[in-house]
Amino acid sequence: MSEGSLRAVTVERTGAGRFTATNARGGTVEFGTGEGTLFTPVELLLAALGGCTAVDVDVATSRHAEPDGFTVTVSGDKVSDELGNRMTGLEVRFSVTFPAGASGDRARAILPRAVAVSHDRLCTVSRTVEIGTPVSAVVEEA
Repeated sequence: MSEGSLRAVTVERTGAGRFTATNARGGTVEFGTGEGTLFTPVELLLAALGGCTAVDVDVATSRHAEPDGFTVTVSGDKVSDELGNRMTGLEVRFSVTFPAGASGDRARAILPRAVAVSHDRLCTVSRTVEIGTPVSAVVEEA
C-alpha cells in the first residue's frame, strides 16, 4: 500500500437503528435501518456507485460546458439466495443535458466516453464492486 492510499471512516451507533459515519476530514453522514428518511447502508452503496462516476464525468464534461441538468440514477435488485444477501443487476444511468452551442456540443460529444472511462478505469467504487474485493471482519477485544 502506498503512502496516503489508506481511506477510512468510523461508524458509531447513535441510537436504535441509527448510525453516523465520520471521515478523516470531519464530515459526517447519518444512516440507519430504513426508519424515516435516513439512508440504509444499501442506499449508501448505490449513492457511492453513482457519486463516484458522477464526479469523474462532471470533471471531464464541465471543462467544456456547465451542464443544464445532471442526474444519475442508480438501481439494482436486492436478493437473498445461497450466496447470502446481495445486490444484482446494478445500473448507473446518466441523464445529462448541456446548453446549445459549440461548448455544449463538445461536452455532449465526450459524455459517453467520460462515462465509459469512469466505469472501466477511474471509479474506485464500481471497480471494487466489479472486481470483487474480499472484505475481512475483525472483532477487537474489549
